Amino acid sequence: MDSILPALQLGLPHLIGQFAATLGLLGLGIAAYMTLTPFHERRLIRDGNVAAGVVLAGTLVALAIPLAATLAVNVLLLDIVVWGLVALVIQLATFLAASALIRNLRDMIEAGNVAAALVLVGLELAVALLNAGAMAG
Repeated sequence: MDSILPALQLGLPHLIGQFAATLGLLGLGIAAYMTLTPFHERRLIRDGNVAAGVVLAGTLVALAIPLAATLAVNVLLLDIVVWGLVALVIQLATFLAASALIRNLRDMIEAGNVAAALVLVGLELAVALLNAGAMAG
């Protein structure tokens, strides 16, 4: 017990700082995502659009995966923030690429097309896993 308390006193402030910074990055990422998307997630979800809910939930996970990798492999807060921003840019670029590749994505999501939502989320998650692996590499 004597060694645990000093370790907590030293480590806990770092953990809280890193976790808070990463949560801030996640918030920034989802805000940027909602700005980039051509549909209005909050309204669609409030109206019961399952496809929009699937896309937003999947995007949150896809943004969090590479951010988690930055936490796992970096010690310095600055490294976590810099690599976290790189991860977010890659994930946001993935959405832009998917939007260009999947014709009428906006219309399909707004119409509640869950199949289209799942394809988008699958692509986002696949890139997130690769992104995280490259960052942890």
